[in-house]
Amino acid sequence: MKLPQSIERLILRLKPPPKLRVPVTILTGVMVGLMIFLFYVSNAASYLSDEPSTCINCHIMQPEYASWFHSSHQRVANCNDCHVPHNNVFNKYYFKAKDGLRHATMFTLRAEPQVIKMHKPGQNVVQQNCLRCHQQMFDHNIIELKHQGFQSTTETRQCWECHRTTPHGSVKGLATVPNALVPVLGPIVPDWLKIRMKESKGNE
Repeated sequence: MKLPQSIERLILRLKPPPKLRVPVTILTGVMVGLMIFLFYVSNAASYLSDEPSTCINCHIMQPEYASWFHSSHQRVANCNDCHVPHNNVFNKYYFKAKDGLRHATMFTLRAEPQVIKMHKPGQNVVQQNCLRCHQQMFDHNIIELKHQGFQSTTETRQCWECHRTTPHGSVKGLATVPNALVPVLGPIVPDWLKIRMKESKGNE
């Protein structure tokens, strides 16, 4: 099947001249290799899962991980159960990608605050997930706690206004639980680089 002439002309325009083919090929190879290395170093594939230990890849979420691990939610919910939408799979991964890119940018630029707080979209998602998981306690759009008879509209109050320590306890800053036991992150240095480093130390 022959391509239309307009597409053929476009391909010819995009094709580098003979003098630039080698540099362009080398530059493309370097860029692709760098992207693959960054994908490996950042452990990017782990973010497709629901594994809670993924949340401490960036070294600043240990207090949140430790406080969740010792809470009642640890037995029934992981991080994504609360912090990403569950209305459909596309919205779930779109939100994960958008929020993950925001977090990665802040951590890379060292712009994370000392006291981590949810931004507005994240608060909306967590509120909806509170209502989704605890719907047996509610009556339509009115929160009616069976054990207290307390009433409030879901639009004016957020669950954690009362349940302030659920599930992260009294965590207030990055230094709150400095000695918390959390999963050890896997090595991010490739094996070939470890060998080179050992060889260079042996030659010194």
